[in-house]
Amino acid sequence: MTTFAAAVKPSVDLPHSAGRNFNFSAGPGVLPEEVLRQAQADTWNIGNSGIGIMEQSHRGKIFDKVLAEAEADCRKIANIPSNYKILFLTGGATTQNEMVPKNLLPDGGTAAFLTTGYWAEKTWEECKSHFPSSYEAWDGRTIKHAYCPADNELKWGTKPSYVHMCSNNTIYGTQFRNADGSWRYPSMPWNDVPLVCDMSSDIYSRPMDVSKFGLVYAGAQKNVGVAGTTLVIIREDLLDAHKKFGRKLFTMEAYATHAKGESRHNTPPSFPIYLSGLVFKWILAQGGLEAMHKRNEAKAKVIYDAIDGSKGFYKGHARPDSRSAMNILFKCPSAELDDKFLAEALKAGMDQLKGHRSTGGVRASVYNAMPRAGCEALASFMGEFARKNG
Repeated sequence: MTTFAAAVKPSVDLPHSAGRNFNFSAGPGVLPEEVLRQAQADTWNIGNSGIGIMEQSHRGKIFDKVLAEAEADCRKIANIPSNYKILFLTGGATTQNEMVPKNLLPDGGTAAFLTTGYWAEKTWEECKSHFPSSYEAWDGRTIKHAYCPADNELKWGTKPSYVHMCSNNTIYGTQFRNADGSWRYPSMPWNDVPLVCDMSSDIYSRPMDVSKFGLVYAGAQKNVGVAGTTLVIIREDLLDAHKKFGRKLFTMEAYATHAKGESRHNTPPSFPIYLSGLVFKWILAQGGLEAMHKRNEAKAKVIYDAIDGSKGFYKGHARPDSRSAMNILFKCPSAELDDKFLAEALKAGMDQLKGHRSTGGVRASVYNAMPRAGCEALASFMGEFARKNG
């Protein structure tokens, strides 16, 4: 099978193709155009097999190669240690709200949560309804999730079985980050408590130290591929954690099942896994996470500069030290102008900019595959719109 990396020489700065809008959707998000072109070909006939990827047996030689390459490239991108398993699961990241506590939290046990956004709220609410001894070490509702907490703002209680965080908050546009955009990991008073992280909207957008985590999960539909599979990276000693405290799980609820079955205990979402594999190859072809991080920071700065330079016309939601490089939220002076902005931006070829229903306003999601040209087009439009309506 011809690999994607060998077939094309992709660039995140390619000009946008005619007939396609700039896609600022929060998810499913923008995909590299080169990946889409390769998928078109492989949907018809992959590896000269005579049939397409969606028709391949999940236990045939073609998919064996697809899965093996996807896992190997996924591991290579982040230099994932050998004592971590890579799983491609179904059910979306939301299903991890069930799987994580079922696998890691004993009856009557405690988990601690850093509630920094909408999805983190959902994760906390799910857990506390079944494990009421759990607690929030941070509640961002009081500040409308405008920033991620510093270490001295965290309120730790009983030693938990694990700590849960969300690295990037898609709906509120905040991110755990240092001044240069690099990872900021919360400091915990325990060295042996696993850190569990929902990375759905910023995984593989910047260098990451997987060894800081016990378990990482991410819906594929933002920076990894398309909706349909969920990436889980789990430390091997946690695979059978539920057995240590005597919980009997249904077969498909256990991470150990999926690790043993190499992500195909049952028929897996083969096309989403294939797409993830293409995106992994694309990231490597860009120069890896260091290069992606540099480009992502520069892209986001183009739009944040437009907000900051608008003399107050645009109001950003996130505090500057927590601004996400993936999801950029702002509002015009009125809801009516927000609607006008969205309508005119669409006519100008910029789609999916409407903010989440819980926040309103405008949200520009600029994941890895968004070319710099899209950010520059939006910033230019913002300047002109503010001049005409300010």
